[in-house]
Amino acid sequence: MRAVVLALTVALVVPEFTPGKTYVYNYEALLLGGLPHEGLARAGIKVNSKVHLSAVTENTFLMKLMDPLIYEYAGIGPKDPFVPATKLTSALAAQLQIPIKFEYANGVVGKVFAPAGVSPTVLNLHRGILNILQLNLKKTQNIYELQEAGAQGVCRTHYVISEDPKANHITVTKSKDLSHCQERIMKDVGLAYTERCAECTERIKSLIETATYNYIMKPASAGVLITEATVEEVHQFSPFNEIHGAAQMEAKQTLAFVEIEKTLVVPIKADYLARGSLQYEFATEILQTPIHLMKISDAPAQIIEVLKHLVANNVAMVHEDAPLKFVQLIQLLRVSTLENIEAIWAQFKDKPAYRRWLLDALPSVGTPVIIKFIKEKFLAGELTLPEFIQALVVALQMVTADLDTIQLTSLAMHEKIAKMPALREVVMLGYGSMIARHCVAVPTCSAELLRPIHEIAAEATSKNDIREITLALKVLGNAGHPASLKPIMKLLPGLRTAASSLPLRVQVDAILALRNIAKKEPKLVQPVALQLVLDRALHPEVRMVACIVLFESKPSVALVSSLAGALKTETNMHVVSFAYSHIKSLTRITAPDMAAVAGAANVAIKLMSRKLDRLSFRFSRALQLDYYHTPLMIGAAGSAYMINDAATILPRAVVAKARAYLAGAAADVLEIGVRTEGIQEALLKSPAADESVDRITKIKRTLRALANWKDLPNDQPLASVYIKFLGQEVAFVKIDKTIIEEIVTGPKPRELLKAALKALQEGIAWQYAKPLLAAEVRRILPTAVGVPMELSLYTAAVAAASVNVKATITPPLPEEIETMTLEQLKKTDVQLQAEARPSIALQTFAVMGVNTALIQAAVMARGKIRTIAPVKVAARADILKGNYKVEALPVEVPEHISSENQDEVPVRAPAPFDKTLCLAVPYIEIKGCVELHSHNAAFIRNDPLYYIIGQHSARATVARAEGPAVERLELEVQVGPRAAERLLKQISLIDEETPEGKAFLLKLKEILETEDKNRPVSSESRSSSSSRSNRSSSSSSSSSSSISLDQTLIMFITLFCLQYLAPHVPPVFAVIARAVRVDHKLLGYQLAAYFDKPTARVQIVVSSIAENDNLKICVDGALLSKHKVTAKLAWGPECQQYAVTAKAEAGVLGEFPAARLELEWERLPITVTTYAKKMSKHIYMAAFQAGFRLERVMNSEKEIELTLALPNQRSLNVIFRIPEMTLSRMGIHLPYAIPINPDGSLSIQIDEDILSWIQRHIKEE
Repeated sequence: MRAVVLALTVALVVPEFTPGKTYVYNYEALLLGGLPHEGLARAGIKVNSKVHLSAVTENTFLMKLMDPLIYEYAGIGPKDPFVPATKLTSALAAQLQIPIKFEYANGVVGKVFAPAGVSPTVLNLHRGILNILQLNLKKTQNIYELQEAGAQGVCRTHYVISEDPKANHITVTKSKDLSHCQERIMKDVGLAYTERCAECTERIKSLIETATYNYIMKPASAGVLITEATVEEVHQFSPFNEIHGAAQMEAKQTLAFVEIEKTLVVPIKADYLARGSLQYEFATEILQTPIHLMKISDAPAQIIEVLKHLVANNVAMVHEDAPLKFVQLIQLLRVSTLENIEAIWAQFKDKPAYRRWLLDALPSVGTPVIIKFIKEKFLAGELTLPEFIQALVVALQMVTADLDTIQLTSLAMHEKIAKMPALREVVMLGYGSMIARHCVAVPTCSAELLRPIHEIAAEATSKNDIREITLALKVLGNAGHPASLKPIMKLLPGLRTAASSLPLRVQVDAILALRNIAKKEPKLVQPVALQLVLDRALHPEVRMVACIVLFESKPSVALVSSLAGALKTETNMHVVSFAYSHIKSLTRITAPDMAAVAGAANVAIKLMSRKLDRLSFRFSRALQLDYYHTPLMIGAAGSAYMINDAATILPRAVVAKARAYLAGAAADVLEIGVRTEGIQEALLKSPAADESVDRITKIKRTLRALANWKDLPNDQPLASVYIKFLGQEVAFVKIDKTIIEEIVTGPKPRELLKAALKALQEGIAWQYAKPLLAAEVRRILPTAVGVPMELSLYTAAVAAASVNVKATITPPLPEEIETMTLEQLKKTDVQLQAEARPSIALQTFAVMGVNTALIQAAVMARGKIRTIAPVKVAARADILKGNYKVEALPVEVPEHISSENQDEVPVRAPAPFDKTLCLAVPYIEIKGCVELHSHNAAFIRNDPLYYIIGQHSARATVARAEGPAVERLELEVQVGPRAAERLLKQISLIDEETPEGKAFLLKLKEILETEDKNRPVSSESRSSSSSRSNRSSSSSSSSSSSISLDQTLIMFITLFCLQYLAPHVPPVFAVIARAVRVDHKLLGYQLAAYFDKPTARVQIVVSSIAENDNLKICVDGALLSKHKVTAKLAWGPECQQYAVTAKAEAGVLGEFPAARLELEWERLPITVTTYAKKMSKHIYMAAFQAGFRLERVMNSEKEIELTLALPNQRSLNVIFRIPEMTLSRMGIHLPYAIPINPDGSLSIQIDEDILSWIQRHIKEE
């Protein structure tokens, strides 16, 4: 019985407003943003008003706000009160009290009408009230779900209707999931090229939006009367997992019935225009920067003021507020008319500094006005080609991509631009990018936008215009519209088209053009890509590029398994290697959006042979690596593809790509690709492509062919390079024979040196500042109140540098420097004075709040970084005397050379963290300090977001420490016979046997030569015979024939290493690094290098130049024979404290070519031995995982020995002896063949033709 009564009641639930009456309600709306915890800052607005509703006709009503009041909140919750926004209320009062008209039938709001004098902002506030009245009530159900239209779009809505017979009212609860909408009203800026990572937010969401509506209704004569309605809406955002804390934008509405009046609402005397529906109407929010920058009163005058500030305060070094001023300039230009901008340009175009700042700011404005301005100024000849390209590339990426701005890019057809191929390519690529962004904003975008490009591609194909076909394919690739699939397929090889007759590079470009289409419609692209991969009649490069496209489209398990199965019978090893390495690298991927592909790859890899792991690196390869941190929802991925050719040694193509993940979004940040198609085709026609020769011969022939570059073809590009940013190709360059000729036949090195010397003698003074709006990412969402909520991130940076260089040249350069000879140049003494002040300032703003032309209330976090690195140097180059000196001179530095400030949401928290860390650099008396300050909200919650919230700063200072001042730092190099004179401290080592040093070495070489003649395989010996006897039989048998020296030779080497060349042999060169102090105390180090040609001996001695410091580092090396070399490193007082000796030799081990390296030490620092013992504990597991056999034996305690043997050019045997164990592994497969002869020598010879070509181009003829 109860169910029947309820059904009857529900049948009557229809909101009623009887004609001839005015229904009066009290209305309050509140919107508050920030972190929902006590003691943290929040910002927002509140609106109070009375609402009068009157019926004009049965389905048409008038609504008027009476006595509206607006309050603002900017404080620390919850104690701080709302403050009346008197000026704002006064400014909007007239508009707010204009009645609006709307259609309303059966609880559903229809069209909305208002006079032209009602701004979109005010009308949206009315929509917020009408949104409460939107009720889709069903007559036969009390619990149901539907997609309901509202101010925020058409979203999933759940209804629950119940009655309370005792209170005689009906309760309706309506909840909206704003994250699941058929049509969501929102605006995104700077996110067009990002991909939504749905898998990243399946379990963890960065943005949660929900709204709950509660109604109390009382029965009326023809329906029900809404007596009270409350709305609670929450938008919760965190860049990390929301369980770690999130910022909230909270909206609340209350509509309470007061009374019924007989005085009707009367419309004003004006035309009521149709102003859309209940859905929120965007106005100037896009042009309105959410940062509280300034009050714009007179934009042209304010632009001039900001320009003057930027020019005047960023000369010597960057001003700390320069990024903020640059953002202000952009904001002012956005609200300016074309006439205003024209006037400012006319005023400053002839002033270089102002001109540069304007040209850097205008492209970032992002309005159609700017595209038109840039176009007109270039066609009028007021912009240079580099200025136009720079401005256009940025402007095309920043401008709002609507139909009007897309039509502006028709300038590619203009006669002046058509004559410049590079410029036309930039415009065309930008056209494709604009279509891509437009289709993100309007998913139903028309394919007609691409019809001009389709026509260009068809016409170019009919004329066989390869350059035009390539450009059209790249434009279609940028646009990524599914309608382009058919035109692209006409250019794909092997699909019953005439594309097989097109050059290989065109076929590859056609396949790459499918990549952005695959992101939108993977099911359309996957069959095409798989068919291309499996078509053995196609060129291997085409098949491998198709493999890249296939895996980027995220194929299913079935597709990947089909590919793996087909590869079992594949005959082309490049294709096999590429696909196998690609699948294997995908098995390790951890990014959520690639989880299904990783699972498919793990299944497929089991279907393939593990022998493919041993394929050489000369075969094509693919590699993918990534890292994803789920709790913070951040990650990065990198991909690298190398497509090789069986016929030549040069890779056909190399591609590298970086991808990033953040807060549920993903983007291909950067991609660079290089192709050598023209060079490959030329090499295939040369002897370098002969398959019968070994790899070394191929390398020689390839180098010879490249050296004879003049014989390369003129009619095709030799190589090409492209760059993609955020998945869009922004530039590509084709390198042909003409470009190579310009490089090779350009200025000779001596001419460049002469020109540089002339410029230095005249002096160089250079100042430059470069601003950049590095990021502008915004999401604008309407709220239930009718006021938009905005989440935004801005990053701006300004770099500045001033450089002054002056040179004194003795003797002075001749007036006609072209007549200067090389001999004159060698006798030149150049003294240089240079001072530079590079600096950079960066500011980042993160904003959450309300942002309209009339109302702004937001919580903002700001980070600032400023770094200054001044340097002043003097240099001298006396070429004749071989003396070169560089001096670092004292320079004035600001109080802080580096500072970072992060001013987040204000907090009321316990005492902040303050710390100062200082470090004094000894000898040069410089002290560096870092001051740290942190005041965060982690006391509320121990989560990452709360550690960020607060005020943080870090400042670095450099100042003179206590002690004698340092006049300068010197680095001097002396080459040649005068090197000994420049040494500040003579080398005096403990060396009692120096007269016999050379005799020992000469005797040693005689013994070695005799040994080489009588013993092609030297017998094994060692300094510790006992340790050798402890080795197992297997180890000793594997090295029964050894290549090390015998005990007698070891003795000679040990004696030899005690001998020092100084002072009997003059140094070859000397290097002195020192600090020159006012007390003239010597501080620093000197290096002396010696070479004794008769004994083939090299020695380097590094020593302190301080008076009582005998610390030295000695390196001693000698070539004992063509197979043997030895070296010793000793350090400590007089090089007597610690020592390590290394011996390397090559020869034959048994019957195999081999090499051995031995390290012996006498004494080592305790730190070294301690860490070595710790590392040795991990050797066993590492060796096991690497496939080594491990044998525990007591080898020498102070020696490490590594023996490598080559049974053939493709395999390697390894024996590694360390104290306490011996590791070995036999038959290790090598990726490349080692060109080694049976006697152990390398069979590598430098081709005389190549050598002569290199020498000819190094020195002038």
